[in-house]
Amino acid sequence: MSLSQPFRLKLIALMAVTVLLLAACGDDDGGTDADGNSLPGAEFDRPVVFADLGWDSALVHNRIAQYILENGYGYETDAVPGETIPLLQALINGDVDIYIEVTVDQQPSYPPAVEEGTVRDHGLNFHGSVQGWYVPTYVIEGDAERGIEPMAPDLRHVDDLHRYTDLFQDPEDPSKGRFYDCIAGWECERVNEAKFSAYGLDEHYNRFLPGSGTALTASIASAYERGEPWFGYYWGPTWIFAQLDLTEIEEPEYTDECWDVIFEGDVACAYPVMYLNIASNPDFADSNPEVVEFLENWELTADHVGEFLLKMQVDGMDHEEVAIWFLQEYEDLWSSWLPEEAADRVRTALETESV
Repeated sequence: MSLSQPFRLKLIALMAVTVLLLAACGDDDGGTDADGNSLPGAEFDRPVVFADLGWDSALVHNRIAQYILENGYGYETDAVPGETIPLLQALINGDVDIYIEVTVDQQPSYPPAVEEGTVRDHGLNFHGSVQGWYVPTYVIEGDAERGIEPMAPDLRHVDDLHRYTDLFQDPEDPSKGRFYDCIAGWECERVNEAKFSAYGLDEHYNRFLPGSGTALTASIASAYERGEPWFGYYWGPTWIFAQLDLTEIEEPEYTDECWDVIFEGDVACAYPVMYLNIASNPDFADSNPEVVEFLENWELTADHVGEFLLKMQVDGMDHEEVAIWFLQEYEDLWSSWLPEEAADRVRTALETESV
């Protein structure tokens, strides 16, 4: 029996609509796995909001965590850009759910917030971080291969800096040297201001505040490429420490007693070893225990972070691409943070990714 042309067209159209409806029903809200089981994220009725801080390591960490939560647990995610202090307040207020790289020792309001229960701490993000005041090593030792003579061979300690204002001359105020400071709005900017006052350096140097972490990085990279003097604040891990040879300017040894009064302006000392922790909003944590388990299993080192930051610099990857690269390269590491079924879903999603 043959079908008429109009009937065949109607049948084809009906089949197409049926396929679309079945696809829509099967897709639903993305809240089920391949076996039809409900995923944890299906019970959460809004995106999980991350604090998008203004430096690369935090942004890559966010992209890694977001990919895992979306593909392993079925959550939707989002991110809010900002600086350390306002984003911590947003975490306390519940406008942000996850703050993945808290500089604990530079945010004096963080420990009290944890103690009061307005923030939930989930331990270290990674270990091996440093921060301080640096100059390129060739400033002190020279660099024979580049034909650079030592510029300040006796420069070791903050007490030596007043003798080298001409070397680090501020182009906008030649009567003083220039110190490339931390970023405005970061806690280290307040710390550096207090240190300058205590060391008496504000009489000899101007503190120059770059507009972003990228601008600070560009200032040192540009000076290094030209073999010029540079003096300023920096932190690690970053690709800078993986590529450039820097020497830290010595300060009085860190003590808790010094740090407790550093903002009073009379006493200063070296930065403490940085602890970068993961935090969440307590209401979010109580409602999403599987996310808490994932965050508390998270464990990286400064070497991991330095490696993916170098991928950004050398290979030109963006934060999302580096996150995918990391997940593909370090499957044994991140899969240990998750239940096996969640790890399997992430693996399946990664099969479609290329970087």
